[in-house]
Amino acid sequence: MLVVSTEYSQILAAHVAHALDCRLGGVRFTRFPDGEHYLRMDSPEKEMVIVGSVPDADALVQLLLLIDACEGSECTLVVPYLGYARQDKKFNPGEPLSARAIARVFSHGVSRVFTVNVHDRRVLTHFGVSAQDISLAAEIGRYLSSQPFTNPLILAPDDGAAEFASQVAGTCGWQHDHLEKVRITGDEVRIEPKHLEVKDRDVVIVDDIISTGGTLATSAAMLGAQGAKSVSSVCVHGVLAEGAYIRLLAKGIREVTCSDTLERACSRYTAGTAIAEGIRGNF
Repeated sequence: MLVVSTEYSQILAAHVAHALDCRLGGVRFTRFPDGEHYLRMDSPEKEMVIVGSVPDADALVQLLLLIDACEGSECTLVVPYLGYARQDKKFNPGEPLSARAIARVFSHGVSRVFTVNVHDRRVLTHFGVSAQDISLAAEIGRYLSSQPFTNPLILAPDDGAAEFASQVAGTCGWQHDHLEKVRITGDEVRIEPKHLEVKDRDVVIVDDIISTGGTLATSAAMLGAQGAKSVSSVCVHGVLAEGAYIRLLAKGIREVTCSDTLERACSRYTAGTAIAEGIRGNF
């Protein structure tokens, strides 16, 4: 088995290869003078693992080319961050169902697909091959257990992420809750945990993705005002668009951490082990 990756997932691919105890294949990337992508990889093996997150259109093209370069092999595709997955319904006439379109494209030339904490698992039904989503809740729990927290309170940013927060907290038996908006007056809203108090506690807000971080920044400021000892944030996918990282720190968040599904300077835990375990379970 040989593991290869696009430029966007090199570090993660190395972790996957190490966890699988198999070789990591080299790929050279360049562009033609007109801007078109070109790549050339080491000779494919009978079984290939292709790793590539899709944060933008260039990453999408690279991954498609890499899949095609592995023609003739039995390919397992790992898309740690599946871009366009959040557009999973049509809001206006004439719009594409982007999640379906991307899933259909990645159903050719591969035998199975793995995603990591995809925004909505219903996306998996659009693939034409076996598709499985891998959760990093346990990895987040293990990461947090190595940090200098005292009985942290694990918070989801909303009710929709409450189950994920429960899974993270469950790894070490911590308490968990989710944030909700409480209207104080006609134009004043307070964000607070639904059931538990944060006063004098280390609080960790966990979610699948941090995009612009606007709501998270507001929540962190309010939790600090409510007496939280510290507020940290851990996510799976650190998109961190529009200056989100600095905005969050400026609002008092102690630390912003993500996995290496999108390789960032604040990627402090890896999805590689969980991905390798998922792959082993299919061979």
